[in-house]
Amino acid sequence: MPTALAPVLAEFLGGAAASLVASHLLTSRLERLGGRFSLSEALLGLVTALAADSPEITSSVSAMQSGRHTIGISVVLGSNVFNIAALLGLGAIVAGRVHLHRDVVALEGIVAAAVAAVAVAVAAEALPATVGLGLCLLVVAGYALAIGLGSRRLRRAPLPRKVVAFLDEAACDECLEIGPPETAPAGTPAWQDGGLAALALVVVVVASVLMERTGVSLGARAHLPAVVTGGLVLAAVTSLPNAVAAVYLARRGRGAAVLSEAMNSNALNVTAGLLVPGVLVGLGALGEQAVTVAAWYAGLTVAVLSVAFLFRGINRAVGVGIVAAYAVFVALLLA
Repeated sequence: MPTALAPVLAEFLGGAAASLVASHLLTSRLERLGGRFSLSEALLGLVTALAADSPEITSSVSAMQSGRHTIGISVVLGSNVFNIAALLGLGAIVAGRVHLHRDVVALEGIVAAAVAAVAVAVAAEALPATVGLGLCLLVVAGYALAIGLGSRRLRRAPLPRKVVAFLDEAACDECLEIGPPETAPAGTPAWQDGGLAALALVVVVVASVLMERTGVSLGARAHLPAVVTGGLVLAAVTSLPNAVAAVYLARRGRGAAVLSEAMNSNALNVTAGLLVPGVLVGLGALGEQAVTVAAWYAGLTVAVLSVAFLFRGINRAVGVGIVAAYAVFVALLLA
């Protein structure tokens, strides 16, 4: 290894390790705070998904702010492809099967497919980032509201009865497989968990910026295209916190939690990591490769959700197929 390359690689790996440790600490402390303030499990899942997505979102924002738009969008969309492979594919391989209720798959699928379609349209420049952000916020906010209201409030909502019944059943089935949140030891003040969460978030942000800068440097020295640096290298390393959590949940048989984490993570990535900075600093000319990454993300999302709905889950063979599809995606980008 060239002497000049070793320090850059060490910084990149150090940033990845710090991000992984800090993300785990951030997620656990947010879970404790959610238990203290009686947040619903569904809303707590959204919050923890956002926390675990901090590396992807921060790396994307850092790249776009520096004018590296292709890397920025590739980190987000490449992370989403990796999430499907690592969270659902690898989770099914390790656990043997991820069991899912059809109504849960349908609810998560509607949101996931809508957000993926917006991502493809924005990447292809068929839809302005401002309009895409408005649509995604509408979808994500509607989902959070529907699963956060609770059965009693949901029944009073001005919605058709069939819609209310579907949302109620899906939310109940989703919560059946979610275990109790981690609780703080007796006597631990709330400010301590809040302070540690804030500190961990700062570490995640700093480590993610460091990974983005050093990753770009390593990619340039290795003569890698920007879409490969963002869509493969940075996308995979920034998604590790999500992958670790999902495999853990899958081994405990909490299929709905795994699917919810994967789909919520991807929706938040697109909304906060792609469209928000796209509106603030612009997306630039993305090119065909960015559209290709977006199309793979959308196509794999629809395919996996369709299989999960049809067979009421994802077995080990399907998990192998999902990972193989990701391998094809990697080969196409490298080619």
